[in-house]
Amino acid sequence: MKYKQQKKAILLLADGTIFEGKSIGIDGTAFGEICYNTGMTGYQEVFTDPSYFGQLMLTTNAHIGNYGINVDEVESDSIKISGLVCKNFSFNYSRVNAQDSLENYFEKENVMAISDIDTRAVVSYIRDKGAMNAVISTNLDIESLKQQLIAVPDMKGLELASEVSTKDPYFYGDENAPFKISALDIGIKKNILRNLAKRGCYIKVFPYNATFKEMEAFNPDGYFLSNGPGDPTPLKEAQEVAKEIIKQNLPLFGICLGHQVIALANGIEIYKMHNGHRGINHPVKNMITGKGEITSQNHGFVVSKEAVEKHQDFEITHVHLNDNTLAGMRMKNKNCFSVQYHPEASPGPHDSSYLFDQFIENIKASMQ
Repeated sequence: MKYKQQKKAILLLADGTIFEGKSIGIDGTAFGEICYNTGMTGYQEVFTDPSYFGQLMLTTNAHIGNYGINVDEVESDSIKISGLVCKNFSFNYSRVNAQDSLENYFEKENVMAISDIDTRAVVSYIRDKGAMNAVISTNLDIESLKQQLIAVPDMKGLELASEVSTKDPYFYGDENAPFKISALDIGIKKNILRNLAKRGCYIKVFPYNATFKEMEAFNPDGYFLSNGPGDPTPLKEAQEVAKEIIKQNLPLFGICLGHQVIALANGIEIYKMHNGHRGINHPVKNMITGKGEITSQNHGFVVSKEAVEKHQDFEITHVHLNDNTLAGMRMKNKNCFSVQYHPEASPGPHDSSYLFDQFIENIKASMQ
C-alpha cells in the first residue's frame, strides 16, 4: 500500500482541552459524549452496538483496524458511534475471512475517525474529570468548534432509543420454535436475538414506543427489554410496558437499558456514572452462586444499589467487583430479573450465557 498523507485533526473536549491527531478517512466534524472502551478486540461489534449511539468512541487498545471487518460481526445494520478516536490506525489488515478494511468501512458509512491521539492521556484526563461532550474535526477553527459544542445536549436526560429502534415490528428465528418472545427494541443487539433463537425462541421485535397490548397480541411466552443508548428516564412508554408485564407476573428479562427501565418502573433510582463501564473484562460476582464472571459491559447509567437493597420486592443478584455497583437484580415474588451487563457478548469463556437459559427456565415454569 502507498503511504497515505493524513490531514491534521483535533479532539476538543467541552472544558476546552485539546488533543492533536490526524484524520483517517473523510474530512468533517463529529460531536458526542467522549467515552472509552478497554477491549483488546471486537472493535466492529463495538462500533455497531446501538448502545453507543451519540458517543465518540476512544479505544484504549493501541492498534485498531488490523484485522479488517467481516459482515457477520455486526450488532446492527450500521455504525452507531458518532466517531472514532484511536492511537494507531491500521490501513492494512490481515485476516483470512476479512472482507474489507476498516478505513473503507468508515468511509462508506460516512463516519469520522481520527488517529495519532495520545489515548492514554485522554483516558487519564476523563477518568479524573468525568465523561463530557467533545468534538473531533479536521476543521481547526477552535473558537467555531467551541460554539458548536455548547449546543450539543448532555447525555443526562437525553432520549436516544427512538433514534436506533426499529420503525416497524419484525420477526426473528424459526416460527415453529417452542417459545414465543415479545422483545422491546430500545437499541437491541443482533447477538441477543441469536442467543434467544438458539434456545428455541421465535421473537417478534417491537419499536421502542410499542404498548403492552401490542406486545401481548403476539401471545408470547415471555417478554424481553433490550439494551440501548441514552438516559432511560425519558422512556415512559417502556416503563409502562414493564409495569404491566410485572403486574401480570409474566416472564420478563431485561439487559442494560432494559434493566434500568425495570428499575424505574418500580420506583428505583438510576444515576449517571462518572465514567461508566465499557469493555470486555469487567469482573462480576453472582451473589446467589458465589461464582465470578468476566463480563462485557457498556453503560454510562446504573441502577442505585442502595435503592435496590431498600426495596422489599427486589434482591441483588450480581455486583460489579471493581466498584461494588449493582450488576443484576431480580424480583422476589414476580417472574422478573435483569442484568446491567451483556451476557450475549460472552468475551472469552461464556461465563454469562446461562442467563438466557435462566430466562427459558422461567418461561417453562410459567407454562406449567
